[in-house]
Amino acid sequence: MPGILFVCLGNTCRSPSAQAVFEDLLIPRNIADMVVVDSAGTTDYHVGEPPCETMQQAARRRGIEMSHLRSRQVQPDDFERFDFIFAMDRANLDDLRWLAPPEHHHKIKLFLEYAPDLGPDVPDPYYGGRNQAEQVMDIIEDGALALLEHLLKTEICP
Repeated sequence: MPGILFVCLGNTCRSPSAQAVFEDLLIPRNIADMVVVDSAGTTDYHVGEPPCETMQQAARRRGIEMSHLRSRQVQPDDFERFDFIFAMDRANLDDLRWLAPPEHHHKIKLFLEYAPDLGPDVPDPYYGGRNQAEQVMDIIEDGALALLEHLLKTEICP
């Protein structure tokens, strides 16, 4: 069963949103039990906390609930456990490559790699308001769909 890990700085805005959106996309395709999905942060700033409220509200407006998620920091065994590790921006990508043993670098990619029209980085909405949260959720939804389409063609159901 493939494992997918989404990673941002604190695991409070972008990566839990990507996790929740991606999991939501799996349900109507009847493949939610075929993929392990998780999220983490490169830092321990918010360990144990739920996702930030503005992102939770933006997700709820789209019918996605993520209040059950809790922030955690990337652990050394994550590089073994997960087949795909998606950084939400280039700074997180660099941090992950620094943290990961070299034999796992091939697993680490930018989240928006399969949606290049959206740009390389998902902006950090942590200090933004509702409008920025909505814009980031738009990017995450489009990016997650592009990622899922790629994985369905190549990895999950080849």
